[in-house]
Amino acid sequence: MNLSIKLFNSLNLQLKTKRFLNIGISMACSRYEYVKDYERDDSILPNVWIVIRVDGKGFHKFSKVHDFEKPNDEKALNLMNNAAQTVMEEFRDIILSYGQSDEYSFVFRKETNVFNRRSSKLLSYVTSLFTSSYVMNWPNWMGDKKLQYPPCFDGRVVLYPSDQNLRDYLSWRQADVHINNLYNTAFWNLVLKAGLTNQQAEAELRGTFSADKNELLFSRFGINYNDLPAMFRKGTILLRKKVVVNKDNAKRQLIVPIHEDLIREKFWKTHSELLGKYKPGEYDDDERPNGDKLPELISRQIANIKLDDKES
Repeated sequence: MNLSIKLFNSLNLQLKTKRFLNIGISMACSRYEYVKDYERDDSILPNVWIVIRVDGKGFHKFSKVHDFEKPNDEKALNLMNNAAQTVMEEFRDIILSYGQSDEYSFVFRKETNVFNRRSSKLLSYVTSLFTSSYVMNWPNWMGDKKLQYPPCFDGRVVLYPSDQNLRDYLSWRQADVHINNLYNTAFWNLVLKAGLTNQQAEAELRGTFSADKNELLFSRFGINYNDLPAMFRKGTILLRKKVVVNKDNAKRQLIVPIHEDLIREKFWKTHSELLGKYKPGEYDDDERPNGDKLPELISRQIANIKLDDKES
């Protein structure tokens, strides 16, 4: 009898202690919870295009330290494309991504409700995922070239109310590719092939127009600028497309890189799903840049699909 009373008293004491602790924790939480009122509501307005652009910080130094090929490093550009692909696979509401050099822009559907359209959540998630994917996939694209220090990308959120605003933004970014790449191509040919110093090359190109640079490349180095890879001249557009992945003509939705002129009307007519009722289109085999060879970014996705199917 005494043992039962002792056991009852012990259990009763434990329950009272637990209740007291719960009340104490609840009081502590309610006491400090006022700090949540300092969090700013950063919800994005409805019915606007959300564009998140990530941009490499100090990539002039980064590319020099890691000995990127000049004026364009195809492997480094594909590494950027791979990182953007990772972001698109995570966020299904991204309908288009556009990248060049050390930057990438991600376009979310107007009606997206990801993270309740909270600007800070979207920005931090996209930027951090892009950066971590860049680091993780470095050896897959850069081979034996070791990563010397962590790369850093900043990000910003920009809102565009109309379809035309969005198109003008993307046109601006692609026009930037042409201006910068034409200059860099002329500059690095003067340095690497003509033996000029950086200062001498800058002086020779100062005040020149696009036609002058094209003429310089052709007359002095035998380079027709328009024959250079489209990825260098136009950047990379990533779209969701249905792609044949096996001999049975089975199709899967993949992230497809294309290198087209998105400034002209033709692009938006060809990919009409982007501004209309969104539904991924078909991948046109006739537009493969290397004939019958699939872009490596697609080939790697198909290889991963086959591996997953085999394991399952």
